[in-house]
Amino acid sequence: MNDTVSAPNTPRGKIMLVGLGPGSNAHLTARARAAIAEADTIIGYVTYIRLVADLVVGKEVIKKSMTEELDRAIEAFDRARQGKKVALVSSGDAGVYGMAGPTFEVLFQAGWTPDSDIEVEIIPGASALNTCAALVGAPLTHDFCAISLSDLLTPWPTIARRLDAVAYSDFVVALYNPKSGRRTRQIVEAQRLFLRHRRPDTPVAIVKSAYRPKQRIEFTTLDKMAESDIGMLSTVLIGNSNTFIRHGLMVTPRGYRNKYDVESGATHDGEKAGRSLSTGLDGWLAGLHASGHSTAELAREHRLPEDYIAALLAEPLAADDTQTDEIEA
Repeated sequence: MNDTVSAPNTPRGKIMLVGLGPGSNAHLTARARAAIAEADTIIGYVTYIRLVADLVVGKEVIKKSMTEELDRAIEAFDRARQGKKVALVSSGDAGVYGMAGPTFEVLFQAGWTPDSDIEVEIIPGASALNTCAALVGAPLTHDFCAISLSDLLTPWPTIARRLDAVAYSDFVVALYNPKSGRRTRQIVEAQRLFLRHRRPDTPVAIVKSAYRPKQRIEFTTLDKMAESDIGMLSTVLIGNSNTFIRHGLMVTPRGYRNKYDVESGATHDGEKAGRSLSTGLDGWLAGLHASGHSTAELAREHRLPEDYIAALLAEPLAADDTQTDEIEA
């Protein structure tokens, strides 16, 4: 595995890291379909291979188990060194908890560079975060993040700190790998951390096997979340403080009501279309300086570090920080 130079006359090998999307043929991209057709060898987790079984007939197919990610990457590298075109498949997107990362680790360890005799192409696919959101409404319209609850490779204190930080910061959160047959407590601990910062009635959507025959969607709340039917094929979407469920749809507002009358489209007093909110950065800075409150009081009010507030107050306001009558471009 230390020699990336092919034998004379060996055709250039290629590794295609293919994101299959949710798994249904209707949501497989044209490039993903073409890459599988182009490949001599298909490598992947047995369940992912099954999703594209009709597309791999007549090809060399190497099926691996769930925890054999590095083995898959090594197999792909070995086949590519032989001049073969390899499709290494992942569900969702190959770069989101997929095979792109471990494959590059294996390649770099072997001395591979982009100028080497093995070509690497990453073919994106819709991740579970996108596909599950599409099934339940529009929960990701504002800032969001993804966290995996799998502690097979990541220490739990690291995962817990991330959960606590995003819960405090009011992100919409997608939880990947929330629960398995052996890992049953992680989702309970995630719930415990979120309840420190979020209302018990915060909306939650749980989507299992999105766009597959056994698809299941459940709406619940943060305080009831851990009681739901959750497994390794589930993605858990936790709303932020503004997310709501109406008519069976989970929606996170983008914030238009902060600036506009949604019915008429007119801007609220003191706001201008195309300009930062009056409580945006410039307006907020002006408000800090004019408040007359102490650094500690402002830090508590805005839930921000005191040293950050102190640094802002120590800086003079720029001329346009207090300007309120800018003309929209």
